[in-house]
Amino acid sequence: MSIFCKTKNHQVTNRSHGHVHRSEERIRLILTCSLTGTMFIVEGIAGYLTNSLALLSDAGHMLTHLFALLISLGAIIFSAKPPTAKKTYGFYRLEILAALFNGATLFLITLWIFFHAYKRIINPEPVASLQMFIVAVIGLIVNLACAYILKTSHGSLNIKSAFMHMMADTFSSMVVVFGAIIMHYTQWYILDPVLSIMICIIILIWSYLLITESVDILLEATPKDVDLEDVVKSVRELDEIEDIHDVHIWTITSDMYAMSAHIDTKDLMISETYEIMAKVNSLVKKKFKIVHTVIQFECNECSDDTYIKKAGIPNI
Repeated sequence: MSIFCKTKNHQVTNRSHGHVHRSEERIRLILTCSLTGTMFIVEGIAGYLTNSLALLSDAGHMLTHLFALLISLGAIIFSAKPPTAKKTYGFYRLEILAALFNGATLFLITLWIFFHAYKRIINPEPVASLQMFIVAVIGLIVNLACAYILKTSHGSLNIKSAFMHMMADTFSSMVVVFGAIIMHYTQWYILDPVLSIMICIIILIWSYLLITESVDILLEATPKDVDLEDVVKSVRELDEIEDIHDVHIWTITSDMYAMSAHIDTKDLMISETYEIMAKVNSLVKKKFKIVHTVIQFECNECSDDTYIKKAGIPNI
């Protein structure tokens, strides 16, 4: 049975964390949030005035990505705040709680749209297709502009994720534009609720992914893009390490991974374990993006009885 011999904790401060908190990214996100939020309000009002469920659905879809953008912006702002005595990891988990709340709210929005789409399929109502087309085109232009703003920012996974959200929203706007054209020339108004259902399905997929990912992080599950067995195998390949066990890997916030582990070595001095710890930290950071580690060193040559006798502790 191995016994604890030496302990070394490696902590990465908020400033050295993998997210790059640049003012340029913050400005890009603020601009994108402003455009998306304005367009969400315009589409919502226009959808109500034109009696278009598809436009309202697209507004709901735009709302999902406004939430995503705000979460990304919040992540940049709050990640700059230092940890406190009670919030030792800082405020990263606020991003996850917001994502969980957003996913649940969007799920309820889609239920409301599905209900009204069902009634419209049974009793189709006329839609002001021309006005719907104009607003949808404006929405498409705004989405393309936002995608361009985010695309020109490189190196941040946070920004790249927001960019993918905007591309999906661009697709839904294109669907509404083509739907408005078809209804304008054919008066086939049943297409409006059909398109709204299609867009709602996209919203449900985003909501489901948002909720499941948030729950996984809150349950401290192993990140999906990290193979626990691969981590263990890679660490074991280091010459100085005899074995590794009790390994736990979890997510503090999006793309910020942490790991704790017990590592077996020969009976070494504390100063000698520092170099081993540095190698482990470098390995897991470069290969698995794990930026925070807590490592407990142990040795197979040690035993409880040996160290009890050395310490002069009476054997009870």
